[in-house]
Amino acid sequence: MNNIKNFIAIIFLLSVCAFTSKLAGRKILADKTVSSVTYAMSHPMHDWEGVCKDVNAVIVYDDNTKNIEQVAVSLKVDAFDSGNANRDSHAIEVLEGLKFPKVTFSSNKIKSNNNTLTAEGNLTFHGITKPVTITATRSESNNKLKLDGTFDFLLSQFQVERPSLFGVKTKDEVKMSFQVYFPL
Repeated sequence: MNNIKNFIAIIFLLSVCAFTSKLAGRKILADKTVSSVTYAMSHPMHDWEGVCKDVNAVIVYDDNTKNIEQVAVSLKVDAFDSGNANRDSHAIEVLEGLKFPKVTFSSNKIKSNNNTLTAEGNLTFHGITKPVTITATRSESNNKLKLDGTFDFLLSQFQVERPSLFGVKTKDEVKMSFQVYFPL
């Protein structure tokens, strides 16, 4: 009889633990109507930016601790708009956008220090995955959580041939910035 009571107690505790852990982190999708990711590149003749407003991002958010436990982002290469259709189509060609249509980031560790988040994870771009660390500022207003940050990478790290204009190549560095909003 004691064994049955112990078994029932263990099942009950496991059920409670499973139930509370599911409640601890909930998935929240980014609000696409206000979120954006921007890239900036430079050529000796001019600088430019391209903006993606089709931001597919999700966080795992702990309502009890108000901490972000995980982040995942997926962007379509052809969703970036630099305001120049020729440049955008050339970018899709250089990035082999048909073969590698998405850029993704997935965190595997997040540290929080006041309103600064540091997310360590993997960036997959042009079919190559590299570890990166991204820092973001966190703010809350009107029941929305905003992550605002920047990070840089080199095209050569992802085996992308630098685009050229009049035989002169762009700089290797790509500067990324983002503002992603999540409803709370």
